[in-house]
Amino acid sequence: TRAVLPHMLTAGAGSLVFTGSEAGLRGGAAGAAYTAAKHGITGLVKNLAVMYRDQGIRANMIAPGPTATGMGVDTRPDAHGPSVITNLIGANIGRTGSADEQAAAIVWLTSAAASFVNGAVLPVDDGWSAV
Repeated sequence: TRAVLPHMLTAGAGSLVFTGSEAGLRGGAAGAAYTAAKHGITGLVKNLAVMYRDQGIRANMIAPGPTATGMGVDTRPDAHGPSVITNLIGANIGRTGSADEQAAAIVWLTSAAASFVNGAVLPVDDGWSAV
């Protein structure tokens, strides 16, 4: 943000998109530090959206749910994997999303089609955060 914001201010326009997590929408089984960090991103996005709205700069965030990446998920019953999450939130994770699906949401948020979207947190999680 520090590197790109001055250029956006000079241009009088810009779109910042942050990647948070569905853990930034509620408490989670991922641990207090992870959840707090994701809530921090959510707060930053909301603040930037208000602070720079009048300069033509938008700030939004995607909140991915389970996504197939290089990060492994420990599925042992005693680990913080899908079985523990299912027990804690009372819902099955459902399918795992792809990085391409997350990227598509980011592309949309930066597009002219989303020009009036500012300060939004877009869950990209197959409805997991709705549970």
